[in-house]
Amino acid sequence: MSARSVRDRRASAACAPWVRTRLRTAPGTAWALGLLVLLTAFLAAAFPRAVDRYENEGLRHDIAAADPGLSVLELSTPQPDLQVPQPLREEAVSAASLASVHRAVLSRLPDVVRPDTAQSAYGFHTGKPISAREGWLPRPSLIDPELTYSTLSDLPDHATLHAGTWPAVHGTVTAGTPEVEGAVTEETAKALRITVGSTISVPTQGGTPLTVRITGIVTPERPAAAYWSVQPLLRTPSLVAKPTRDIPRYYWIAAVLLPPDAAPALLATASQPEAFWRIPPDASPLTVTDVAALRSSIASLEGGPGLVSMRAVAGANTALTTDLDAILTRYDSLRQAIGPVVMVAAVGIGAVAAVVLLMTIGLMGGRRRSELALLRSRGGSLRGIGGRLLAETVVTTVPAAALGLLIAVVTIGDARLWPSVTGAVAVAVLVCVALPLCTALPHRRPRLHGARDDLMDARPSRWRTVAELTLLVLAVGAVVALRRRGTGSGGGDLLVSAAPVLVGLIAALVLVRLLPLPLRLASRSVARRRGAVGFLSLARAGRTSAGGTLPLLALLIALTTAAFGGSVLAGIADARDDAAGRAIGADARISGPGNSVPLPDRLIREVRKAGGVRDVALVQIEYVVLPADGSGDQRTKDATLVGVDPATYARLARATGLGAFPADRLRASAAAKKSAPTKDPVLPVIASPSVAERLGDRARDLSAAAGNFTVRVAGTVTRTPAVSGSDFLIVDAASLTRRQTTTLLVTGGSPDAKALRTAAHHAGKDVSVRLRSETREAFVDTSLQRGAEKIYTAAIAAGAGYALLAVLLSLLQTAPERTALLARLRTMGLTSRQGRRLLGLEAMPQALLAAVGGLLVGWATTALLAPGVDLVSLALSAGPESGGDDTIALRADPWSLTLPALGVVVLTAAVAAVQAWRAGRRGSITELRAGDPR
Repeated sequence: MSARSVRDRRASAACAPWVRTRLRTAPGTAWALGLLVLLTAFLAAAFPRAVDRYENEGLRHDIAAADPGLSVLELSTPQPDLQVPQPLREEAVSAASLASVHRAVLSRLPDVVRPDTAQSAYGFHTGKPISAREGWLPRPSLIDPELTYSTLSDLPDHATLHAGTWPAVHGTVTAGTPEVEGAVTEETAKALRITVGSTISVPTQGGTPLTVRITGIVTPERPAAAYWSVQPLLRTPSLVAKPTRDIPRYYWIAAVLLPPDAAPALLATASQPEAFWRIPPDASPLTVTDVAALRSSIASLEGGPGLVSMRAVAGANTALTTDLDAILTRYDSLRQAIGPVVMVAAVGIGAVAAVVLLMTIGLMGGRRRSELALLRSRGGSLRGIGGRLLAETVVTTVPAAALGLLIAVVTIGDARLWPSVTGAVAVAVLVCVALPLCTALPHRRPRLHGARDDLMDARPSRWRTVAELTLLVLAVGAVVALRRRGTGSGGGDLLVSAAPVLVGLIAALVLVRLLPLPLRLASRSVARRRGAVGFLSLARAGRTSAGGTLPLLALLIALTTAAFGGSVLAGIADARDDAAGRAIGADARISGPGNSVPLPDRLIREVRKAGGVRDVALVQIEYVVLPADGSGDQRTKDATLVGVDPATYARLARATGLGAFPADRLRASAAAKKSAPTKDPVLPVIASPSVAERLGDRARDLSAAAGNFTVRVAGTVTRTPAVSGSDFLIVDAASLTRRQTTTLLVTGGSPDAKALRTAAHHAGKDVSVRLRSETREAFVDTSLQRGAEKIYTAAIAAGAGYALLAVLLSLLQTAPERTALLARLRTMGLTSRQGRRLLGLEAMPQALLAAVGGLLVGWATTALLAPGVDLVSLALSAGPESGGDDTIALRADPWSLTLPALGVVVLTAAVAAVQAWRAGRRGSITELRAGDPR
């Protein structure tokens, strides 16, 4: 080994590694960058996981909460052909054969259609109900009850025996068996007066009736589960009305349960018996990625290769029916309508986070400018410097991004992994690429020491002008596309979702170009006054770097996103409040069935005494047939007659904003003064536009249960608290012949729900109490709605946090210069109070520009994009009156506009004050050193 190689090895061993040296020299900077990357990577990874989770929960909720009769896959096949020998027909419907087909059907289902085997059922039942002529059965309108007879698999596993014994077969049952055993549920036995030992005669085609002896009364274990609820008649009898021209006539319809091996006995009936297999879907393992495959599989089972496969095992005439595809279609429509609105928030917060990361990179590069300039002056290449910067950035950024991804995966489960990995990797790549480039590229040419890039003297280059014009074209295109296409159609793309961000970007560029003008004007006016603080502060503000667009851009995008998101949430809340108010008409509504049952006076007194009740409007609701109009149309039209106390009801209408009107318009005396006294006075009415058009301007005679009277339209309103329909007329209840109270509309801050329900219960079991607050809560029933609102709220909070961070970074970037300036001025006699004023006034121009600009841009963005944003899916896709409005107008929320803007100003002033306080506590000798470029 030569002496030269030994010297080289010793020299290399003495040279400390770059990355380790940098991390030891500036650990605070590394930790701060890592923390910011961790937070941003967590948000980037958490957003797609949160979307996946609430979409998955929404899918499972919609399927699980749907009526089992709609979501179940029901396979049915008629009885075997009459040409088939009778023993083979009986064998085909036996319990063993049906169970074999059931197993084969389950095995042939597509993989994406996962059955809930615990709630599956199969059997053989009569296709049409059969009249029962036993005299002991109840007949409300002297009509024989109708019964269906069904075998049901695994009945002891889904019910408990209430009385008697389980039905069973004795020997082999054939089509000629004279008697079989059966069971009914407890509700059926109570309604039809069936007891253990009762017998029911079932007519057959051969003439000899089949006797069904009831041996057991059972109680369903889970009545709401699919086993019992696919066909509710199996557990609960129904009193149905027989269509007649006169008064409706009612009769009972119920079901009798037979043992599985008794199915051949039903072949003798003339009720078109059929075999069935009911397979409810298991929604627990489904995800949003399964929707397309699930819809395709259902279409195949209903009329494609899947149905052919089912017919191969169940019979050539087998049919499969389900409404699961309709449930999936509604879910998909709601998801596609909500998605673009949520994407607007995601793009906004993503843009703010990217800008803040770039600001952090710029701050780090500015702090190391002299260090890298020294390296360049001693022969360091851009490639070598960039490589070392990349190495130290990777060491900090990659572990932080990985930790953020891990936290997102651990905290938010039930989601796909690759979108989260993509988000975290994008954050890491942005930082690892941008930091070396933005830090090393400014040193590609030597720069003069002390050269300034003042905002007041900066002249935009041609490239910057072209870039700004390009962004302006993109912003205009995005706004026009969003206004035309809208978000309700679910056709949003990235450009449309980026419309608020592009508007904020254009506003930031415009404000940066316009900022020198007010600064020059203010500087001229302040220069004539006594005192140096004002002039120095404006001069310092004008010497801000021309590249200071990023802080303003971050603040404007954050404020625009917060204003737009706050307006969306405020619009959703207002829409739900309005819909709940239309559905109830007041803070509480008390009424009987159909709003037509008279309410007792005792109830009215107790309601007035209940806590939280301010006023009670007594309303009489009747129905009236309007006469034919004068256009030759002889068809009649129904309308709702609302009898009210004019003063009380007018106050209610004015308080709720539902069709306010002057109370004097309903006074009969006011109408009588305008016409001569007659035997039958003309009653003034407030009508809906359609009813007013029907009645016309002249007096019309009406007949209702409340009496016969003559009315004339005295005014029109489009809505009224008492009814939610569009055809109504309001009259003074004192003018009605037969006056009664059928509905109470209660107003108050927060009526005591318990007291109201107690009073209603004392008045009768059919009297119901509906609260506006409870109706309001019904509009957030779906997981899709709740998830989208949570994401919007989180986006607003994250945007506010990044905006505050942007303010801190912008002030920290010039903190050393401010501190040195104060130290110099203190040696010239500047007091601490003047120092605080100086720093505060220096920071105020950009803070005020950002605040005022953010407020105006937020308002303008909401106004521009309002026609294209439909909040119906977010606000009213569930709950009562969900289809009341076709669209919900988006409006600017004052609090969402002003609070973030004020927060920026207050935070800027607070940071400036803290900087002045810290600078005042440090001596001038510490800050002022010979050769310091500050």
